[in-house]
This record gives sequence, structure tokens and C-alpha cells, in this order.
Amino acid sequence: MIAAEFFDLPESMPFQDFFHQEARPWDWLPKIKEALSGLVGNTAIRELPAGVHIEGEVHLGDSVKLPPYCFIKGPCWIGDGVEIRPSAYIRGNVIIGAGSVIGNSCEYKNALLMEKTQTPHFSYVGDSILGKSAHLGAGVILSNLRFDQQSILVNLDGERVDTGLRKFGAILGDNAEIGCNSALMPGSIVSKGSLIGPTTSFSGYLGPGQVYVGKDRHRKMPLKD
Repeated sequence: MIAAEFFDLPESMPFQDFFHQEARPWDWLPKIKEALSGLVGNTAIRELPAGVHIEGEVHLGDSVKLPPYCFIKGPCWIGDGVEIRPSAYIRGNVIIGAGSVIGNSCEYKNALLMEKTQTPHFSYVGDSILGKSAHLGAGVILSNLRFDQQSILVNLDGERVDTGLRKFGAILGDNAEIGCNSALMPGSIVSKGSLIGPTTSFSGYLGPGQVYVGKDRHRKMPLKD
């Protein structure tokens, strides 16, 4: 399993040297902090709404739409045309691709979101990577820490692989969709074009072009164009 099976880093993101396509997808997570370590923010030259609080080094791309109030803690790189909605909380070490939606009352930390990702309402996105045009329904939680706080294991075709990570939320491939009020357990991996139904608890690995709506109730479906 390699990152190239799930997503490509957009050319619009200036971090190509840090994220290698042949690496395991979860190996990209520690690279987020490394990629942002030398970031120089540009918010000092931009007029911000009175309720937008920015701390640390934050880069805002052209035409980023800021809400009346939110909190952004650097280091954080936000691409062109991103829409940030009210009460968003960005906690640092976050990269957001162009044209994405950062939702109202959503929280993000140590996350990489490719272009045109949609996380519009009441979600937690921690220690996770979302592929291009991935979508989270309202209230989706990407859990990132085990109860016993031990290293997170990934279930791959019946084999449990130790990632060596204490915090690891989810990997979502391009065009993956998660239904409203679903919870993905730590180390969940959802392939390109796959869907998880609403109000579902999911853990493990979901292969390409599949739908999961609960235990023992999943089916294959065609991939999106």
C-alpha cells in the first residue's frame, strides 16, 4: 500500500519534496510538521475581519474567504479560494488545498487536505489526510487516539500493521465520502471513490469503489469519473 493509490499532492502546494508517492500513506502524517517548519506567513499584509484571530505563521492564498470569526494557529498553509466558515478552529500543522471548504465549528490539527475537499459542518479532522474532493457529511469524527493510547494498528486484508503512530485519524482517498454523524476509528483507511454510510462506526480498510453501511453490509460500486 502506497500513497499514490489514494491521492497525489497537487502542484499548487509547494511541498513536493516532503511527500513521496511511494511512501505508505500514513508516513505522510509526520511530514506535515516538517513541511511547514520553515513557513513564513503573509497575514500581516492583509486586512482581517475583527473576529478572526491568527497566531503564528499562517499563509493565506489569494481569494481565501474569511468568516466574521474563527481561530487559526500556525504553522498553517491555506491555498487559493478556500472558504473558511464561522467558528472554524485550525490548531496548527495544517495544509489546505485550493478550493476547499473549512466548515463551521470544525476542528483541524496535523492534517493535509487536498484540493476541493469538503468538510462543511461540525467535524473533527485530526492527524488525517483527505484526498481531492473528499467529502465529510455533517458531524463526522475522525478519531485519532486509542483508549489505551498505544501505537495505532492498521487492518489490511486480515493483517494488523503497526504504524508506529500514537495519533492517526484516517486516510481518505480522492472522492471518498463519509455520511453524516459517522465515526471513523483511529487508523481507518478509505480508498478512492468509496463511501461510508451515515451514522456508521467504521474501522479498518475499505477498498476502492465500495460502500459500507454497517457490519456485514457492504457492496462494491463503480468508481467516480
